[in-house]
Amino acid sequence: MYRFEILKTADEMLRYVDLMWQLPAHEYNEAEYVEMLNEMIPHGYSQVAVFIEDKCVGIAGYWINTKLFTGKYAELDNVVIDKDYRSKGIGAELCIFIEKDAIAKGCKYIVLDCFLENVRAQEFYNKLGYAARGYHMIKKV
Repeated sequence: MYRFEILKTADEMLRYVDLMWQLPAHEYNEAEYVEMLNEMIPHGYSQVAVFIEDKCVGIAGYWINTKLFTGKYAELDNVVIDKDYRSKGIGAELCIFIEKDAIAKGCKYIVLDCFLENVRAQEFYNKLGYAARGYHMIKKV
């Protein structure tokens, strides 16, 4: 039913930038987006796009990395489903696709950040087996 495509270059990711604009926390323009991608990709950043026929209906970024407290892990980053396709199970399928890829690459954990006020997303991730383990602290400098 769904087709998944792993995107590894900024040009591939830029094709679906309109989905990123649907994120409530997006505070960058296209040029800044490309600049960030060009900084992130050499550090293992990829995106997965999910399609229904030829239409991209969702996208999620992810990284494979290692930390002392998790060992090798995948980090979900900016999971977004087109507003017209939400609550249809596509987000869960996208996360499961990334989870399978992470397992195949030897990851022991998958981690993600979720804004405190985004209760809907917290409930979504809880249903997928994620649990809050602590706080991700941030300070603007």
